[in-house]
Amino acid sequence: MIGNILVLILVLALVILFGWLTYRAVRAKKLWLKIVGGLLGGVMTLILAAMVFMGGKGIAATYFPDAPDAPDLAVVNTPEQIARGEYLVDIACVGCHSQVGSDGNPTGQHPLSGGWNIAEAEGFGFIGDMVTENLTPGGKLANYSDGELFRVLRYSIDQQGHELGMMAFLPYRELSNEDTEAIIAYLRSLPPVPTTGVTGDKMNFLGAVMSGAGLFGEAPPPAPAVVTAPPQGVNAEYGKYVATFGECRGCHGPDATGAPATSVSPAIPNPRPFVSELTLEQFTAVMRSGVKPDGQPFPETMPWQNASKMADDDLAALYAYLSALVE
Repeated sequence: MIGNILVLILVLALVILFGWLTYRAVRAKKLWLKIVGGLLGGVMTLILAAMVFMGGKGIAATYFPDAPDAPDLAVVNTPEQIARGEYLVDIACVGCHSQVGSDGNPTGQHPLSGGWNIAEAEGFGFIGDMVTENLTPGGKLANYSDGELFRVLRYSIDQQGHELGMMAFLPYRELSNEDTEAIIAYLRSLPPVPTTGVTGDKMNFLGAVMSGAGLFGEAPPPAPAVVTAPPQGVNAEYGKYVATFGECRGCHGPDATGAPATSVSPAIPNPRPFVSELTLEQFTAVMRSGVKPDGQPFPETMPWQNASKMADDDLAALYAYLSALVE
């Protein structure tokens, strides 16, 4: 944070400098100096001023977000909670927070020791580092209260009160309070796996400018304090909830109708036309295997492994949701 604020001050000083140089140029006696110096100085002043505005906006949103304090919460940690939390974590969290392999990518296997630099791996390391956290009690979670963990999942705000860049765009804020507490209960039950690498978001000033300019895509609306899941069932309403903890809506958009490209991610297609051509049996087979009916595998960017771990009824509900008309 301090580094980005210092860069912001430096750029602000440059705005003042180029503004003064522009003023001097337009008051010069020589016509060519008025024109060339005025234009160049004015353009530079405007560019740097825009950087100050957008960078300041991005810094404010990241380090001083408008979010509530962590709730006073103590999770009960019942066996039923832990079992539900394990199911949700194995679908929603293991893809990013699992142990990192020799190639630097997550293995999809336990322990949930994190350490994957998403920004570097996905080609936008120029904005800084985004390294997944160790979700076992051997990492930062050991120093978090249950309420602080709840705030991470619901509001994407860490213990220092800073917004977590990647998490802020994922749909886990729409998980019910009950399921959020189940995830916390399960993570608390894991054996600690100590790690030494630096984790978390370390966004640089360029990242702050891009964030302030909205180049990372449209941020989701603020999360409510209380979220209740719809009753479990093989229907579109519960299927939307499955698409939430399955992270389908994080990639394919809030209504699972596709998402436009951003400065750091490609466009994501609408899955509904493809699903509408499948029977439930075909859809289940595709999501379990990652192979389409024509024998073509999903692209590597499609994390079908999330859905492959879902219970049959949850997959059927997801199919109902993706087959339904969008209101």
